[in-house]
Amino acid sequence: MADPAQALSGHNQGPPLDDEMPEWQVGDLFVRFCWRKAHKAAWKVSRDIALYRLERAERLGLTYEEYTLEILERGRNLQPEDHARIDAIKRARDLP
Repeated sequence: MADPAQALSGHNQGPPLDDEMPEWQVGDLFVRFCWRKAHKAAWKVSRDIALYRLERAERLGLTYEEYTLEILERGRNLQPEDHARIDAIKRARDLP
């Protein structure tokens, strides 16, 4: 794995979750399996929760993915009073 001192802020040193490289080329396969399983489980929610999050996201001017990712990363729902964080998320869209 990468040197933790060189990791970006907020990176938890988990393996990449995209499918760009074949499974057999990405380090420890069991670790990759566990991370991918946890990633899928985190995004799998009931229909009612998904609709609730979608409604809240639209009210705040965010996408469903942006809103849900904020919940997963920070452990709390964004509120209309969180102007600074909402603006930061919107500005991050424009970055390459």
